[in-house]
Amino acid sequence: QMFVHILKDEGVRGLYRGLTASLLRQITYSTTRFGVYEKLKDVTHSYSERPSFFELVLMASTSGFLGGVVGNPADILNVRMQNDAALPAAEKRNYKHAIDGLIRMTREEGVASLFRGVWPNSTRALLMTASQLATYDLFKKELLERAKMRDNLYTHFSASLMAGFVATTVCSPVDVIKTRVMSATTKESILTLVTRITAEEGLMWVFKGWVPSFVRLGPHTIATFMFLEQHKKIYRKLKGHE
Repeated sequence: QMFVHILKDEGVRGLYRGLTASLLRQITYSTTRFGVYEKLKDVTHSYSERPSFFELVLMASTSGFLGGVVGNPADILNVRMQNDAALPAAEKRNYKHAIDGLIRMTREEGVASLFRGVWPNSTRALLMTASQLATYDLFKKELLERAKMRDNLYTHFSASLMAGFVATTVCSPVDVIKTRVMSATTKESILTLVTRITAEEGLMWVFKGWVPSFVRLGPHTIATFMFLEQHKKIYRKLKGHE
């Protein structure tokens, strides 16, 4: 219904609202968390040594938190630009693109506005990275050792699909809180927000939007890890590891 509404009111262009902010978010947030995670694995373990699941979670949590902080400004823009479609005309922010949004936010609301909601966002990034990257490595290891699958695209697809399912479920509550904090026009503490929406909507608010989140995150996780595995394979060959 929302899909039809957007097409009717804004056309195909409306489906790509916030595209520049989304790209900026990927450049800052995703690059940081994947880069830091792989670097931590490299500096703490040799190529032949496998880190434990606890160590993977710890490294993924650290890289995710840092990625959340770095990507917070772009994340705010992404939420605001997509949320514009649901706001009355007088309340629309109408950012032209991500850079325009960054400049206007800084001028109109101050530099501190770039880090509004940084704690729930960084917590979400921590949970996302830990549940996505660490579980992918775990699922891949189990498929290789227990299911006797080969290290190929089928294994990468299966492991990333399961990792996407776990990540969507783990991050659902924080995702709801993060979105509502960043799109709010009034200041409200996280505790007050959680208390209010629990009273109004019941405990099931923690999984509100799970299906569209998985529809987005599932294919994204699969594409990300399948591309990353091919990139790592090429890199290892260049370094003479295989």
